[in-house]
Amino acid sequence: MEQRVSLITLGVADLHRSADFYENLGWKRSNAKTNEIVFFQAGGMGLALYPRIALAKDANVSPEGHGFSGITLAYNARTRDEVDFVLAQAQTAGAKLLKPAQETFWGGYDGYFADPDGFLWEVAWNPFFPIAEDGSIRIPAEA
Repeated sequence: MEQRVSLITLGVADLHRSADFYENLGWKRSNAKTNEIVFFQAGGMGLALYPRIALAKDANVSPEGHGFSGITLAYNARTRDEVDFVLAQAQTAGAKLLKPAQETFWGGYDGYFADPDGFLWEVAWNPFFPIAEDGSIRIPAEA
């Protein structure tokens, strides 16, 4: 298996509500023509929104689940100020602010929000992870 992630799929309660939320953040839907799943190009990978019940059925697991799932998504910002901007933008789009931006123990600056389905997003400025023009990050060998 190659060391990469191609697509992250979020099982959502209301496909249209979730799609609107991400579009209100400024994300653009892909041109894939379907009313059953929504795709967004996210740098070199994709983010998909799919009804939670259908996703669970596809994976052959129960759709029930509550509380912290043990997974967060992350948006690395180019600057400290961008962290504050993105957190405010997310709140305007309907996100719940979970942790206001603050200094981190590792020398960065971060905060968290939850999307309408409770998926956790960390918004972080990490001075040790360079960000390329296309938004991709490079984790240093000595991280």
